Amino acid sequence: MTTSTHLLARRRFLPLFVTQLLNAFNDNLYKNAMVLFVVYSVYNSEAEEAKFSAIASGLFILPFFVLSALAGQLADMRDKAKIIRTVKFCEILIMVCGAAGLVLAWMDQMTEAVAIPLMLAALFAMGIHSTFFGPIKYAILPQHLRKEEVLAGTGLVEAGTYLAVLGGTILAGWIPVEWAAACVIVTAVIGYITSQEVPAAPPAIASQPLDWHLLRSSVTLVRNTMHDACVFYAILAISFFWTIGAVLFIQFPPLAKNVLMASKEVASLFLVIFSVGVAVGSMSINSLLKGTVSARFAPASVLVMGCFVAAFYFVCRAWPAPESAELHSIGAFIALPLAIPLLLTLLGIAIAGGMFVVPLYAFLTTKVDPSQAARTIAANNIVNSGAMVGGSLLAVGLSAAGVAVVDQLLLSAAMCIVSAWLGQMLYKAECAQLPA
Repeated sequence: MTTSTHLLARRRFLPLFVTQLLNAFNDNLYKNAMVLFVVYSVYNSEAEEAKFSAIASGLFILPFFVLSALAGQLADMRDKAKIIRTVKFCEILIMVCGAAGLVLAWMDQMTEAVAIPLMLAALFAMGIHSTFFGPIKYAILPQHLRKEEVLAGTGLVEAGTYLAVLGGTILAGWIPVEWAAACVIVTAVIGYITSQEVPAAPPAIASQPLDWHLLRSSVTLVRNTMHDACVFYAILAISFFWTIGAVLFIQFPPLAKNVLMASKEVASLFLVIFSVGVAVGSMSINSLLKGTVSARFAPASVLVMGCFVAAFYFVCRAWPAPESAELHSIGAFIALPLAIPLLLTLLGIAIAGGMFVVPLYAFLTTKVDPSQAARTIAANNIVNSGAMVGGSLLAVGLSAAGVAVVDQLLLSAAMCIVSAWLGQMLYKAECAQLPA
């Protein structure tokens, strides 16, 4: 029995794995159902569509930047299992509001005045929900798993997350929006039920007063985390990686519709392939490293990712001009001469990205004292979210300046060089800490 299979058969891991899987599934079902409906059924302008996609991404990310310090303090100073159950109950209430917005949009009732603001408010609330859940799903692993199981557990969580993204994305692109509204509520309820089975995870330190000053606590948290060189470079590398990811995910829906003339099902397929690729990369790097937490393959992985992004750009640039305004179905799209090369380059981006980022997350939980693990993840989330908001603003600015969505792909490719440098600095710091 492999370590991964062994973990999936244990109560100390399985309920958490299923709960976070349902969380990722619901996030992406709701977010993609909303974005795809608005892009394909409300707006008819590439600039407006890219702007809405960026605003939605920014609203979801913003709470990570503002509230992660508080979330990290709570997770390290309170029982993590109890926090999980609280946030999963709140998810039910949030999804009721989000579903109401989806139904109003489907009925074409007050779409821009009420439905879209309501949907965006629910997305913002889900960002808050994920801010408090995020530090726990990684920080709880060293508490419930043995040291040699942490990398496998992290890889499973990461792979499960992206397979859940896969499921949510498929449904969002294929089922009617009113069905999506019902599904997000049902999923939230199931997630609350599975959270009841997560074993207790009491704090490793005595309870301390919470610092409710959000700015001060955020600055203090990041500063206190950055003293370890490995953690410092891991956070910077992860953050830059997700800046690239933010730009790419913002580009996908408008690029699919306006450049590739693809239906929302094809746009969904793009995200599906990306999710499968990251899951494959997550599991592959665990096999290569054989359970050892190391950034050995990080620089090469992200450079390969950059090459695939550049290849994706050139395929998009070579895409034939549309003969009509009709959008391609999946069957018609796959039949196009450049479709398979396009999908393969996208898959390559995702596999290389998964191989790059998974060991970096393991650094954050294995290189610090267990009593500091959640706050380390929270500090990472603060820096990550700031970088991703920056990426979202950059995408909005480039679109406003008239830079075509397809040309923005070159920026993402170039940014991979910086990520490779950060990965190399992390590996050097890792080697420097090895015993002589």
